[in-house]
Amino acid sequence: MKKITKQTYINWYRDMLFWRKFEDKLAAVYIQQKVRGFLHLYNGQEAILAGALHAMELGKDRMITAYRNHVQPIGMGVDPKRVMAELYGKATGTSNGLGGSMHIFSKEHRFHGGHGIVGGQIPLGAGMAFGDKYHNTGAVTLCFMGDGAVRQGSLHETLNLAMLWELPVVFIVENNGYAMGTSVARTANHQEIWKLGLGYEMPCGPVDGMDPVAVAKALDKAMTHAREGKGPTFLEMKTYRYRGHSMSDAQHYRTKEEVEEYRKIDPITQVKEFILNKKYLSEDEIATIDTEVKSRVAECEKFAEESPYPEKSVMYDAVYEEKNYPFLKHKLS
Repeated sequence: MKKITKQTYINWYRDMLFWRKFEDKLAAVYIQQKVRGFLHLYNGQEAILAGALHAMELGKDRMITAYRNHVQPIGMGVDPKRVMAELYGKATGTSNGLGGSMHIFSKEHRFHGGHGIVGGQIPLGAGMAFGDKYHNTGAVTLCFMGDGAVRQGSLHETLNLAMLWELPVVFIVENNGYAMGTSVARTANHQEIWKLGLGYEMPCGPVDGMDPVAVAKALDKAMTHAREGKGPTFLEMKTYRYRGHSMSDAQHYRTKEEVEEYRKIDPITQVKEFILNKKYLSEDEIATIDTEVKSRVAECEKFAEESPYPEKSVMYDAVYEEKNYPFLKHKLS
């Protein structure tokens, strides 16, 4: 595993803080109706992405996830200005403004999307791993899902084939406690999701999803296992989201006290305290990073605000192959 150094912690703090503030800004502009549709935020779960990126070989490995997917592509190397523009529905976005919040995508950076269908990305992740095994690329696919997605039949079909074909894929459940507003306890007679892997004799286990070090170590082991041709791993990352399932979530299923209790183990705060305790940075240097992050977010907002909307014809070109659109009864304006 790549060594976790002083610079690793500093990078983690800078990145996780940027992801948090980036999405805080999205929440603010969503209220102003500048971002529309659904908006699912990652606040509280940043340690999982930070640890995952440390374990990955960027430019070689792949990542695929569900619809809580704004900061993952940024971590993989996508320009955050383009991500914000996509959420604004602007032509400068990652999909020309046509995908929106739940469908960020970058083939170049090997981020294969957010997917709006619950569990829809699971067989796709295995399919990409099949392709990499077939072509002997040495790449590993990280396939993320929420705790609600493990109730989909596609998961079990995929786990079976992934073991049968020894695919280089790591299945990662980001268990933030609630599938929309439904707790794990209300959907199954067990609360240890990782044990589902036992039924397929798949290596599996729980991971502290609030600690990037724990995530990095678990994923390094799983990805090494995959690269050696030994097949998949199933991991349950136990985490928590500080915001609702989406911006429309009133959160009646949990108390403010519960949220505040989990804020005591906020991954960003934990990393910041570690940096200060180890004297890796001073309070003033931390403040400088905070200012830089605020400035970067403002640049993303400005870029998205000033970018043009796509031409209407682009929408048809992206969906239909036939150019004369014989099914339309009116001219495109």
